[in-house]
Amino acid sequence: MARRCQITGKEPMAGNHVSHAHNRTKRRFLPNLQKKRIWVQELNRFVTIKLSARAIKSISKNGTAQVAKLIREKKIKVR
Repeated sequence: MARRCQITGKEPMAGNHVSHAHNRTKRRFLPNLQKKRIWVQELNRFVTIKLSARAIKSISKNGTAQVAKLIREKKIKVR
């Protein structure tokens, strides 16, 4: 599975390592992804999805309605 948040769509970014001598080499910034099992009240079941830390905070603050909507529209593949 790709390194991508299923809610926010965050994915790896490209950048540079910069040494003390200011030499630049390519590197990747990976998102802080967690595999979470959350209870979706609207679907009345648990869902396991891959989320970024920011998405986990958003879901805990705003609820699981957005997750349920994305699952119903088949935009999120769940296990």
